[in-house]
Amino acid sequence: MTMREQDIISVLSKIRTQANKFIIKKMEDYGIYELAPSHGDIIFTLLKMERITMKDLADSIKKDKSTVTVLVEKLVRLGYIKKERDPADNRITYLSLTQKGADLKPMFEDISKNLFDTVYQNIPKEERKALMQTLDKINQNFNNI
Repeated sequence: MTMREQDIISVLSKIRTQANKFIIKKMEDYGIYELAPSHGDIIFTLLKMERITMKDLADSIKKDKSTVTVLVEKLVRLGYIKKERDPADNRITYLSLTQKGADLKPMFEDISKNLFDTVYQNIPKEERKALMQTLDKINQNFNNI
């Protein structure tokens, strides 16, 4: 195994750090300072689903329920998300975006487009596809543990 092959986790970590810095900078350009990239999966999911249970959200974004609970609580405090108990089953909590949260859609679309344009510049479509196939295999290896 070459040194370069051994660096894959380090390189992936650096890419994630750079992507998060990019997202934070773009959100600040929009005047949004209180959100973190970790809130993005939740808001993006709610932009698509409109209403979802806490359990289904955690499953959807592949994070444990306690992590999602902390992130959601902050988004509720900031006014981006509202929580509603199921009247038939008090154990179930539904989440949905407030108007303030829904108003983030154009920003999310713009940042996503800019991020992907940056990530994939100078990378031909065939290489993108091969990269995703390789990353999916690596991810699957971890899912099998």
